[in-house]
Amino acid sequence: MVNIGTGIATIDYDVAIIGGGIHGVGVAQAAAAAGYRTVLIEQKHLAYGTSRWSSKLIHGGLRYLENFEFGLVRESLKERELLLKLAPDLVKRQKFYIPVYEKTSRRSWFIGLGLLAYSALAGGNKHTHFHRIRRSEWKELDGLECNGLESVLQYTDAQTDDAKLTQAVMNSALDLGADLLCPAVFESASRVEGGLEIEYSENGKKNRLKTRTLVNAAGPWASELLADMVGGLPAFKVDKVQGTHIELPGELTKGCYYMEVPEDKRAVFAMPWNGNTLVGTTEFSYKGNPHKVHSRDEAVEYLLNVYREYFPQRDDAVIDRWAGLRVLPAATGKAFKRSRETQMPVDNEDYPTILSIFGGKLTGYRATAEKVIKKLQPSLPKVAEKARTDQLPLSLEGIHETKRSN
Repeated sequence: MVNIGTGIATIDYDVAIIGGGIHGVGVAQAAAAAGYRTVLIEQKHLAYGTSRWSSKLIHGGLRYLENFEFGLVRESLKERELLLKLAPDLVKRQKFYIPVYEKTSRRSWFIGLGLLAYSALAGGNKHTHFHRIRRSEWKELDGLECNGLESVLQYTDAQTDDAKLTQAVMNSALDLGADLLCPAVFESASRVEGGLEIEYSENGKKNRLKTRTLVNAAGPWASELLADMVGGLPAFKVDKVQGTHIELPGELTKGCYYMEVPEDKRAVFAMPWNGNTLVGTTEFSYKGNPHKVHSRDEAVEYLLNVYREYFPQRDDAVIDRWAGLRVLPAATGKAFKRSRETQMPVDNEDYPTILSIFGGKLTGYRATAEKVIKKLQPSLPKVAEKARTDQLPLSLEGIHETKRSN
């Protein structure tokens, strides 16, 4: 519906989303599948921020078991299996190896118990089993350091191309009738009769659209955007955590390696990636402009030291390096130990019109999107469902960079 009154087009939607990362496109797909009129506004391009610079893993989060986050792990493992079915060209099973040395803090039996629980939470099928690699096979593990090595455990998770997966989910949303404004910059949101009026700029021109509800899925920019909505909403305190990855020559042929950092006992992964090796990630607090995040020299050296410890004979010349930001609820203590549960604060618990997404995992984007739509339903009209997101295949075929309503 287009109303011409002030000289600026006003288009009505049920759900408007700000941010074209994996959570934003996930909500767009879920909203469109539920039958709602949907639009997504992205300032740069899809997967511009965190969703392009992740560790590329579709996993349950083995280490979250230490924090007793069984619900999160179970949900993530369920979503992993679903994505393997829905996006077979984008999500692939991958072997993971955990080497245990004399100086490793987590003993082999303890890790084995964790893997047993991991398998059980995943349903206990043939793809979830783990086993120990025979000592006679250790020298075949991509040059893994064998001095002091006591045991190697192998389990299965999955890998993806995070940016391509984001594009595929948006493609599904577009096929369901959603609109994409990209590149377009959100300016402000104000309350009007029946919902919210959003002002945005596109190609230097100011535009407005009207929506019943608004989802703030701007990732590292989400907190700042709250100040531009309806005169400012209650702030949600978050910490921005910078994660750095490096790309090194030569591909790991056996799979991914789960490496414990000797200094701080964190986990770092070494993974095959486009014919090379991807190593990450770090966790450093970040206070600056999200647009200016970059890989720090000390973060690169941190990753190189870990890689050299585990693979002393492999080439460690850095081909590429990059950094992204993840958002965690503000708290004390190390980021590695923080919960990865997604936070979804709203402006009104009974009839929400504005919902923000903070945190979350790449793996669980679809489950998060379904929760968002369920939370917004009291403020949305009754409509006929078009499809179910747990049954929609994901593909890069026919990707649209932009789709606008006129």
